[in-house]
Amino acid sequence: MNSLKFRLTVLNFLEFAVWGAYLTSMGTYLAGVGLGSNIGWFYSVQGIVSIFMPALMGILADRWMEGQRVLSLCHALAGAFMIGASVYGYQAGPEPNFSILFTLYTCSVAFFMPTIALSYSVAYSALEKAGLDTVKAFPPIRVWGTVGFIVTMWIVDLCGLQSTPGQWMVSGGLSIVMAAYALTMPRMPIVKDESKQKTLVEALGLNAFKLFLNPRMAVFMAFAMLLGFCLQISNGYANPFITSFGDIAEYQDTFGVQHANILISLSQMSETLCILLIPFFLKRFGIKKVVLIALLGWVLRFAFFGLGNPGSGVWLFILSMIVYGVAFDFFNISGSLFINQETDESMRSSAQGLFMMMTNGLGAFIGTLVAQAVINNYVFTPQANGASGAEVVTGWQTCWYIFAGYALVVAILFAIFFRYKHKRE
Repeated sequence: MNSLKFRLTVLNFLEFAVWGAYLTSMGTYLAGVGLGSNIGWFYSVQGIVSIFMPALMGILADRWMEGQRVLSLCHALAGAFMIGASVYGYQAGPEPNFSILFTLYTCSVAFFMPTIALSYSVAYSALEKAGLDTVKAFPPIRVWGTVGFIVTMWIVDLCGLQSTPGQWMVSGGLSIVMAAYALTMPRMPIVKDESKQKTLVEALGLNAFKLFLNPRMAVFMAFAMLLGFCLQISNGYANPFITSFGDIAEYQDTFGVQHANILISLSQMSETLCILLIPFFLKRFGIKKVVLIALLGWVLRFAFFGLGNPGSGVWLFILSMIVYGVAFDFFNISGSLFINQETDESMRSSAQGLFMMMTNGLGAFIGTLVAQAVINNYVFTPQANGASGAEVVTGWQTCWYIFAGYALVVAILFAIFFRYKHKRE
């Protein structure tokens, strides 16, 4: 049993280490090679492929190929394309072609995003075969995925790869390792009974759209999309924002400018700890107050970025990292639990798929592109016109205040329009 848990721990560690190698630092590289105005596309494409690729690969794993083999295949392709993006980035130097780089990256992400759900399925199947309770056994295993994410963030930072395509090489190399390791996992059975096989409509969660006939659920899903706007903003722009202080002499040698990824990794550490608080807060306050806490967390996350700096104001950056755990977990995980409680057992999986589509799909996609337009206006356009380092930082701060204001407006509207009376346990 312990051997199985250790093997699954390594699986989760590698799965999220692949993602952590570039997710928070890619924006700094893109900004450095003149693609700052296109950062949003690199992050929003994750939302696009998350709408359909996990469902397609899930159907493949259900019907024709064992899950651990599909996981291996996806990582092999994701790794190959990511290494290709890295090699091209190095060859192109300071002026890479956006279309080529974006195409290679998109192909990699299209095959990586399904691996998150596939790795969960492989772990659940193995634990159930071993007679273990997945609810109790999986969370301690999953925590090591966040540890893997943090470890590669630190490796990329300490190896000086934050502003280079080398971060993609690290990610691609780990994907290839993961592709080989996935083949050592316990075999997942293929569903032979056609009556138990999901259709494409079911796998995409489209049959759950009937939930919109329930007014309270329709309001919740609408706000899920509005809150989803916030999800990728700090992942995409926190690193280039903090490193932009390097153009101001006062901040050039500060820890934050030199090691932005390590500073940002406090967010993932906070996320790990805040997961443990969710059961208490849900039972005591209910979903409405918990989501409001999450929204206020986003307000503080963005506002502290706008107010802080890597010097005397670094404590505000640290506070921003701490509240990220509340902002992210209190909505994503609590929202998932709420959907599970409020929907009929026959469509729970589809309802979860719809929830993910509204937040990490449509919400993150639209939100990232809107955020890019705001940042282009206040940061990259002035920078291209010769603005000083201080003026560029001021532009960044204005953007963070706008994002904080948006989160505050959504919080107020949610408090007004979402009707829910909690029965305290």
